[in-house]
Parts: sequence; structure tokens; C-alpha cells
Amino acid sequence: MAVPFFDIHYNLDEDTQQRILARWQGILAHGGFVNGPEVRELEAALAEFLGVPYVIGCSNGSDALVLALRAADIGPGDEVLVPAFTFFASAGAVARVGATPVFVDIDPVTFLMDPADAAKRTTSKTKAAMVVHLYGRAADLGPIRKAINAAAGHEVAIVEDAAQAIGASHPDGPVGGLGITSGWSCFPTKNLGATGDAGFASTADAKVAERMRRLREHGGGRQYYHDEVGYNFRMSSLQAAGLLEQLPRLTEFNAARAVGAEHYEQLFTAAGLAGSADSPLQLPERTPGHAFHQYVIRSSERDALRTYLQERQIGCAVYYPLALHLQPCFAFLGGQVGDLPHSERATAEVLALPIYPGVTPAQREELVAAVAGFYADVAPSRS
Repeated sequence: MAVPFFDIHYNLDEDTQQRILARWQGILAHGGFVNGPEVRELEAALAEFLGVPYVIGCSNGSDALVLALRAADIGPGDEVLVPAFTFFASAGAVARVGATPVFVDIDPVTFLMDPADAAKRTTSKTKAAMVVHLYGRAADLGPIRKAINAAAGHEVAIVEDAAQAIGASHPDGPVGGLGITSGWSCFPTKNLGATGDAGFASTADAKVAERMRRLREHGGGRQYYHDEVGYNFRMSSLQAAGLLEQLPRLTEFNAARAVGAEHYEQLFTAAGLAGSADSPLQLPERTPGHAFHQYVIRSSERDALRTYLQERQIGCAVYYPLALHLQPCFAFLGGQVGDLPHSERATAEVLALPIYPGVTPAQREELVAAVAGFYADVAPSRS
């Protein structure tokens, strides 16, 4: 049985397609193709869903992070703490605003920024921390904030990278409202995916929200008048319309991801592949509020396991194969192999398994049986 890693059409069934097409027809009629009324409607709907007062729709998740950093007054001469194990856009946005990314190691269990290592790398130039809610797990900002503020001797701004975390929650408050600003992605494969590129920023501060609205429109509050140099980060009304049709089912779809994660844990544990200190796999923790954008396991035989699964038409993927401090574009910062061992080890061991809501119980059983087959037949011969 083939098990696709992701099927874009699961979220876009025929009924959903028809509703989106009807909305698109309305846009063709009114002609407000960019930042039109659908964008404002989406911003209000997202603010209510997230429990964050202000949402600013924009072009994509990478640009949303730039808006978030600029609105937090991050720029040239500033250092921003960034986990080394995350998607490139987290650090790319820091570089785009002229600041310097300072790479921080991760906790090996959560894959999230390690507070102690963050404090160790904090300097007098540290102005912000880009805290990533990786794979849909909400980061615990309290210990991170306490550690870096103590190390810096002043308040360090927290900017949230919530690109993978829509629908995630944390006991301290809504994801996207825990820091000064936050950036989100609606890339088609996200839990809330557009039919193209789209994203948004969020904040609990009215003045910060207004600044982000200006920045996405070339830095001007009035047409042809510009208070500062901004960007063309406007959202397409077509994408907003599609997201408005997807949003009502997001809670249902996220719940299905959580069910899938629980089922995987049961299957892997029953197969003797996880659950003890000498198990060959490390499974993700099923913490309350986890949105499970990805379901990521760890294996010291990751590359061979990936090949084994792919040969059997079972989808899997690596997020991410090279830590950011070792990326060629950041070589000028002097990162070396061995600097951030937990991040580097994660790049060699992580493997994402299918978790989108359309994965059936039978497909999960097929996948786990294949993993068990690998450890029974292939892995022993390699040791």
C-alpha cells in the first residue's frame, strides 16, 4: 500500500473548491485583487481564532517574519538569537533587516531553543530572540525570556516564528501573542494552507500592528506618502478568499493530526520500536496544544530507513538536513562543525512521517510495519 507523505487535495475536496471558486468570482466582480475586503475579513477571522488582537495579512511567511522584526525595531548593529535547527527563513529574515543572526543550540527532545545555550550566546548587542514553534509545538517562552534577560541585563524582545504552529496553544497564552510580534506562514502544505503563497503577522500591540500595516505598503499610511522605507508585502485577495474557506475546518483537521500522532505512538510502542531507553526510535512528545504540523521521529539509521521506506512508496522527508550555522550563506559568521552538537545531530537523525489529516489508520499501520521490517532485516546487517 502506497502512503503519500502529503496530499494537497485532502483539504481541497470538491465542495471546498466550489466555495473558493464562488469567492473568486466575487473578487473578479469587485476588482479588489490586492488587500481587498477578503483580506480584512480574513484578518478579523484569524484574530478571533488565535485569540490575538491584531493580524496583518501579507505576501508569505518569510515576509511576515521581516515585518515582525522591523516592527520590533530590529536592524543593523543588532544581534538576534535564532535556533540553528529550523527553516532558513527564521535566520534569513534577520539578515534581510540588516541584523546579525546568532545561532543557538536546541533541546534534543523538543527541538526548540535551549534557554541555557541562548543565555550563553547573549551579548550586549542582543536585541531580540527569534523563538521558533517548530513542527507545531509551542515553545515555552518563560524560561527563554528569563535566561536571556538575565544574561543581557535588559529586556530582550521576543519575536515568534509561528510559521508551523497555527492552532497550537500554550498555558501561558495564545501562540502569536506571547512575544512582541509573530510571523506565520500559509504555504499550501501548512495546517492552514493557501492555494499559493500567503502569510500574516500578529501582535497584541495596536501601535505595532499599525506599523506593520504601513510597512507592508511601502512604509506609507497614505498613498504616495511614506513615513519610512517599507516593502510590497501585500496579500492577494484570491489567497485570502481561499483561506477563509479553509479556516472553519482547521480545528477539525488539527484534531485529526493529534489522533494520528497518538496512533503512531501506540503502533511504534506495540512494535517494540519506541518507549524505552534502548528503543531504536525517539518519538515526538504529545504535549497539550501541539498542532503536529510535522510528526518527526529520530533514528541513528535515518538515511537507510528513509531509503527503505521510499523504495516501498512510503512517504517521508527530512526537516532539516543542514543546521543554519553551517549553511554556506552564513559562513562569514564563522560557524564550525561541533559548535552546536544537538542541532547537528538532529540534522542527521530526524525523519518526518505522514501526518496530514487524510492519512488513514491502515496507512499508519503499513508504515509502522515497514519500519519494523527495516529494523528486523536491514539495520542488524549494518551493525
